[in-house]
This record gives sequence, structure tokens and C-alpha cells, in this order.
Amino acid sequence: MSLTHEEFGVGVQQVRQNAELSARVALSVVVEPMDSKLTPLIRELGAQRAWSAINGNEGGHFDRCQPRVRALDLDHVLWNTQQAGARLLFPGLPGWPHGLDDLEFAPFAVWARGSSSDVDWARSVAVVGSRAATSYGLHVAGELGYDLSSAGYTVVSGAAFGIDAAAHRGALAADAPTVAVLAGGVDRPYPVAHSQLLDHIRANGLILSEAPPGASPRRERFLARNRLIAALTAGTVVVEAGLRSGALSSAGHAERLGRVLAAVPGPVTSAASAGTNAWIREGRAVLVSNAAQCVELVAPIGEGLLSPERAESVLEYDDLAEVPRRVFESLPKSRSTTVDRLAVIAGVSGPEVMAALGSLELTGRVERSTGGGGAALRVRRVSDPRARWAV
Repeated sequence: MSLTHEEFGVGVQQVRQNAELSARVALSVVVEPMDSKLTPLIRELGAQRAWSAINGNEGGHFDRCQPRVRALDLDHVLWNTQQAGARLLFPGLPGWPHGLDDLEFAPFAVWARGSSSDVDWARSVAVVGSRAATSYGLHVAGELGYDLSSAGYTVVSGAAFGIDAAAHRGALAADAPTVAVLAGGVDRPYPVAHSQLLDHIRANGLILSEAPPGASPRRERFLARNRLIAALTAGTVVVEAGLRSGALSSAGHAERLGRVLAAVPGPVTSAASAGTNAWIREGRAVLVSNAAQCVELVAPIGEGLLSPERAESVLEYDDLAEVPRRVFESLPKSRSTTVDRLAVIAGVSGPEVMAALGSLELTGRVERSTGGGGAALRVRRVSDPRARWAV
């Protein structure tokens, strides 16, 4: 689904005039995204009823929320949203990525900067991996970002150092939109060193976060952010990840959501690829080595199919049956030999050697070096297999 800028998200004034949307914004500020105690209750009650219960601390069940409730200034949150040039995405309204509905704890709202006019969530792929990436990982991620974008797929990642940034840059090099999902507010570039990169992403795609503008990134928000990356896309590709890499968090969410999960293998000596290699070995991720293989996995059934990979070079005996091949492989490289000698080396009978030599002669692979027959017949390889055989 592609949207025009006018259809994209909800503006601040609309939120102020709608109690349901205002409640969702308030919940986004007060409740952490993956609060296992509160989010199931909120989902059961609905946004407005839940916000009323939390705001009034009904039954004393919401003590943990009260410091934030007292500090909340909803008008200031909406003013920050407007100042950041952001819009809000809500479930069921234009611009909402429907993949987020598959989450156990879906966001109450998502802040967005940029434009979704060229973002097709059905044709999107998450490319994630280690911050401490190797040159190999950076090269692969950049190639994937470029080639996936060139194939019409939107690359989604987290704008972190390493693999994330390389994937975004690859997409931007292809003049394609890319989506960065942040752990802090959309107005707080993180890492700060990627401020310029995030500006380019915003100009060509989207920056998303379920944290309000001004919110700082914290560890639990990075883990929550990873579930969004997995849910937004049709599949996740992990390029490099150690055994305890945070990128495997995104992979785990993709696995639980039933999304396509793929991984790029790395050197067995590289700690940076220990996690991806393990997931491939355990059958949890499909091995991929290029964008075309990723597209084959996430494309609608019947699209993006690849032909089976075959060796680029064809050996001169690949088309031979077993006995002719054994006889041909037994021929000396640079001198002639006899039928009896070939029978011993190839482990076949004399008549089988003669029959094999007949077919080899017909295809120009051997030639007789002397006249005669039987054991006296001497044959040798033809230096150019395309040459005609000669007596």
C-alpha cells in the first residue's frame, strides 16, 4: 500500500480533537512498550478505559505509572511532535503498517518523520546485524541494501553502527526509500554520529519510533524496537551477529511472528558470524548469499524464483556415462596407452574399454595413435576436445 503525503499519518490537531487518539499518545508516554504486566490489561480494557484507570490509579494497581502520569504534559508532547515535523500513526488509520498488528504487544501509536509515498510494507525486508561489523559484513550489507532496493524492496533497519548503517547506505545509493526504526524519539538522532545519515533517510523514506519526541534511547527500548523491525517487514536477514548479538533479538521476533528469517554465513573463524552460523546450522534461518535469494524467500508465491545454481565451468567429461568417464579419466594426459592398460586402470573389461573408446572417438575426445586392433591398439587424448579424431 502506497500513500500520498496528505494521507500519511495523523496531525497534532486531529489527535487533540479525538479522545481515543489522545489516550493512545498518553499511554505511549506513560507505559513502556513491553511491560508484561500492563500491556495485556490495556489491550483488554481498550485505550480510553485503560488511560482513565491508569490516570486515576484505580485500585492502586498502577502505582508504577504514577511518576510519569504526574509528569505528563500531553500538550507539550504534541507540541514537540509538531516541532519535529512528525506525524502519528495509529492502528486502523491511513499509514499504519498492518504488520504491527501481528505483535503480541503492538504499539499504542508510532511517531514518523518523512514520507511513506514510496514505502510498500508488503515488499520490505529487514537487514540487521552486529554493530561491531567486519569489512566482510559491511560489504555484504551494503550490497544487500543496494540490490534489494534496486529490485523494488524497501530496506528496514535500526540506523545503528555497523550492519544497519551499511544497509541503509546501500539503499540510499540506489536512490530508494529506506526506513529507520529508532529506540528513542524521532527527533533524537542516535547514534549522534549518524545525524547526517538519518537526515538522508528522512528525506528519502521514513524514521519511525514508538517513543515520543525527546525520549532517550535505553536498553529496553532497543529490545522493544527490534520487534517493530521484524513485524514491519516480510522477512529479516541477519548479516553478521555474534552469539549474544542484539541483532538476534530481531531474528527471534521474526521467528515468533512466522516471518521469513534468513542469515548470511560467515567465516567459521569469525566471532562476528558465530550467531548467524549457529542459526543456519540449527535450521532456524535460511542461508542466503545475495539479494536475489532474499527476494525469492519473501516474494509472493510464484514470483522471484531462481533457477538452480550450477557450476560456472563444465568439465569435459560431465556429460559422459560412468564407464566412458572412467576410461577417459584413465587416459594419460600427454602420451598414448593401450586398451589392456586402460582396462586395468579403469577397472573394466576389454570389451567395455573398446565400446567406451568408440563413443569417445565419436565426440572427438580420443584418437588412435597407431593402426591395428585389440591390445595393439594405442589411443591418446585429443588436446583440443573439439578436434576430429584421426586414425
